[in-house]
Amino acid sequence: MSGHSPATRALAIRTGSWLAPEARPNARRLARLAFGVIALACSLAPVDALAGRHARSQKPAHPPSVRHLPYPQLEFPFQINGGQYAPLAWSEIAGWSEDDHLAAYKAFRVSCRPISAQRTPPADPKALGTSLHDPCQIARGLELSDGLKAKAFFEEHFLPLRISRLGEGEGFVTGYYEPIVDGSRTENEVYKVPVYRRPSNLFVRGTTQSSAGLPNKGQVFRKIGRRKLVPYYDRAEIEDGAIAGRGLEICWLKEQTDLLFSQIQGSARVSLDDGSTLRINYDAHNGYPYTAVGRILIERNIIPKDQMSMQKIREWMEQNPNEADELRRQNKSYVFFREVQLSDKDEAVGAQGVPLTPGRSIAVDKSLHVYGTPFFIEGELPIESELSKMPFRRLMIAQDTGSAIVGPARADLYFGAGLEAGKVAGRLRHNARFVILVPKNLDPVARGRKMPVPDARPSETIAKLFPQADPLKNPSGEQKGAAKPPEVTTAATNIRPAAQAAPPTTAAVPSRAPAVQAAVAKPVPLPEPRPKVEEAVSAKPHQGQLRRYRHRQ
Repeated sequence: MSGHSPATRALAIRTGSWLAPEARPNARRLARLAFGVIALACSLAPVDALAGRHARSQKPAHPPSVRHLPYPQLEFPFQINGGQYAPLAWSEIAGWSEDDHLAAYKAFRVSCRPISAQRTPPADPKALGTSLHDPCQIARGLELSDGLKAKAFFEEHFLPLRISRLGEGEGFVTGYYEPIVDGSRTENEVYKVPVYRRPSNLFVRGTTQSSAGLPNKGQVFRKIGRRKLVPYYDRAEIEDGAIAGRGLEICWLKEQTDLLFSQIQGSARVSLDDGSTLRINYDAHNGYPYTAVGRILIERNIIPKDQMSMQKIREWMEQNPNEADELRRQNKSYVFFREVQLSDKDEAVGAQGVPLTPGRSIAVDKSLHVYGTPFFIEGELPIESELSKMPFRRLMIAQDTGSAIVGPARADLYFGAGLEAGKVAGRLRHNARFVILVPKNLDPVARGRKMPVPDARPSETIAKLFPQADPLKNPSGEQKGAAKPPEVTTAATNIRPAAQAAPPTTAAVPSRAPAVQAAVAKPVPLPEPRPKVEEAVSAKPHQGQLRRYRHRQ
């Protein structure tokens, strides 16, 4: 019979001690010591509990708040993505007092029409949001005819902020205009370049065919059947007849160059061969990013950068028709138009839906700015001629946008319609300083006083001794490429420990000195390392100890 006896439980079977006979007295000694520690802890438990209750009763009513790294994201009082700003006084704006504020005020009131008409303005994530509603309500009730009163209006209801791209001091301005081109309602030998309206198979997510004007950025698809979406035709495919013969032609022009410049400007006046005028405006695009043909001519060393203008581009294309076709197709973007009911005396309509004012309307980045925002632009621009620059200091109103207008301090200045306006607009590619006028209810200085102040910055020595790492980016707490910080008692206070022994060998010093020099601002003398002492470790107890164990038994 094998196994445990039926009369004895398996767990009660005694197999003897695992300790050697000579180690048993030591085990009994350790057991007595453990029982003593437990008894002492039990006797002190009531005292510890009483001390804990006393400490809790003495806890301050308002404990100090501790801000842990990384700090929480705080909402800034006024924030434009990728931009920086600084408050100004009106007297610090060069040319502010000399400007024609009445002309700017009239353009501002035009922008106030759609702003004031909104009964429940939608929430706008941009920095200005819906703050223009209040000054527009006041302007709609003021029929001003005096420049000084118009100047007082802006100073009373707005605050000036110098604005630019982050890390830069100036912005950038270009010019645009409304071309006047010849055309015909019917195709013939002279007029053979079609101007297309928006195709029915052009699809943009979130829009319908009834939408009046599609975004000038983002993805655009060609709808095949009910579900299949593919990229839309590019410029070369459309010029080769991809959508021809579908009844999309609004009119016909003489040259592809006329169509290209009309697409770049976003609108045009077509002088028809029957004596009437047709007005066309931007309606949609094919989804490809805009490529500036002027930049390509500069990169190919065909036209110098300092001589680049729209007139130079047109002249080169007329002189080189074959090369012009290849150059034009480098810009895959293609614009579709819609016919608008405007007379010859009416100005072009901007993206805000209001008529533009020559010399006072600008196109801005609509992802950052709100239509109707006043901007004071200051710079030296070649307005009179290409060779001479003159001071340009003018208050202008944001009423339009463009796919190439990107950034917080970027504007396209509108100069009107016709050949002369085109000459002025074509030679503008210059830096300028921007001042944005912010409604007073968004005063960033007043809001900034309520913003928490960051913790005090540590000294340069302490910051280098203890480099910080972002816990979210580096959960392990280790900083790549950073030297390991030395001990505070040795490196920071330069105190030598008492337990140190003989001086280090020559091979030990170079291994630690470079790390410390990279961690502190100035070289700090290091303490001498401790010598390595070989400790004899025996696997078995000493014979004398065994004899003492036997004696105690």
